[in-house]
Formats: sequence, structure tokens, C-alpha cells
Amino acid sequence: MSDIASAGAGLAVKLYQESPIALDAELSVAPGEIVALVGPSGSGKSTILRAIAGLYLPALGRIVCNGSVWLDREIGISVPARDRRVGMMFQSYALFPHLTAIENVMEALGDLCPKERDGQARALLARMHLEGLEDRYPAFLSGGQQQRVAVARALARRPEILLLDEPFSAVDRVTRRRLRRELGDLRRALPMPVILVTHDLDDVVRLADRMCVLHGGRILQTGAVEEVMACPSSETVAELLDLSNDDPVSG
Repeated sequence: MSDIASAGAGLAVKLYQESPIALDAELSVAPGEIVALVGPSGSGKSTILRAIAGLYLPALGRIVCNGSVWLDREIGISVPARDRRVGMMFQSYALFPHLTAIENVMEALGDLCPKERDGQARALLARMHLEGLEDRYPAFLSGGQQQRVAVARALARRPEILLLDEPFSAVDRVTRRRLRRELGDLRRALPMPVILVTHDLDDVVRLADRMCVLHGGRILQTGAVEEVMACPSSETVAELLDLSNDDPVSG
């Protein structure tokens, strides 16, 4: 595992294990780049995100973020999740139902004094176009508004990377399009590596720079979105992308 880059900006990940969840994945993400992980349920997408965030410890692996080693199983380094500057948005948003929008964001600003936490949280909610909704509980927010609160909370950790696990799965088509635009704006304003897990190829085409196709915990193909979609490297990749037999497949 020692051949992976250990310096420089961006994220470099290499993970391997045979059980209990098979993993054979290597990927890198540059600052300002969005890389999409695509594959069926159980293919390892969310496990990779959890390993990067420090919520799952693989048997073998190395994770380097902006030159800092977060994980190196060979030499026994495993930085705790709380010390990794990761912004992670879960599929369910995982907002605390008993806390208001601003209180949810303030939970991620525990290292600041109360006055600073309030100001920072309000600024983050304003950035996500949630002015006037600070005191609403999640149950009284729409799916799109809950998603924006979740993004604001992820950004409150002042992350070095952003991990998005099926971020648009719970919203309608119109809200999905608007949230895609907002994510694009956010990506330009805050250039950091972003990993997007999604089942929707439309999300991939509209948002991602590169994509990794996974099956059984293994990355089968990585490349620019247009290249992978046009020339899947195998029939398996073509099937996973739900391409027809008329689509080109490289031999």
C-alpha cells in the first residue's frame, strides 16, 4: 500500500480487504473536483465514504488528505473521525429532530464560543438560502430545505473534503435540479475535493468531473464521465451503467 501519494493537495485513497465487506478501491480527488461513485446497492460506495470519514476501519488501506496521513494500516496510523476535517452529508440528512435548523448547524461548531457559533451558523444558513428559517425544526422544513441545513452543518466543520451520500434521493425532480445548481455554485466558491455517491446517472453527468464504477467492492473503471459513458471497459461496466447493446464497448 506504500505506493500511494503521501503529499500534495487533494485526497488519495487506497483500500483493500477480503472480508467481511470486500474492498479493492483506489481513487484520488483534486481540490475543486467532484468524483462520483456509481454502482448497485452493496457495491461498497458508502463503505468507502465511511472509511474516509473514519467511521469504518478497513483491513488494509492508506488515506492521505492534503498531505496529512489519516490512515495507514501498515504503520498503525488511524486518525479518529472527530479529528478528520470531513464534511459528510448522509442520505437521510441525519438532522436532530429536537433541534432547530440553527441549532443543528451549531452542533458542528462546538469549538467556538456561543456567540461565534450563532454568527457562523447564521452565515452558513444564509449561504444556503435559508434566511428566516433558522428557528424551524426539521419536521417543518421541506426536503430541499432539510438538505440545505445538512450541507450547512457539513460545512460548519470547516472541512477539507466533502462527502455526499445520495444527497438528492429524498427530493422531487424540481428541487433536485435547483440543488444541483446550488452544489455547483458551492463547489466553485469552496474548492475542495468532493465525493458524490449516487444511483442517478443524471446527477453524475450534470455534476461530476470523473466517475468510478464499482461492483462487489471493486472499482472496475475510473475516468472522465463522458469517456466512461461512451466507452465502458467491459460488458459488466456497460450493464452497471444500464447502457444498451448499441452503446460502444471497448474490447
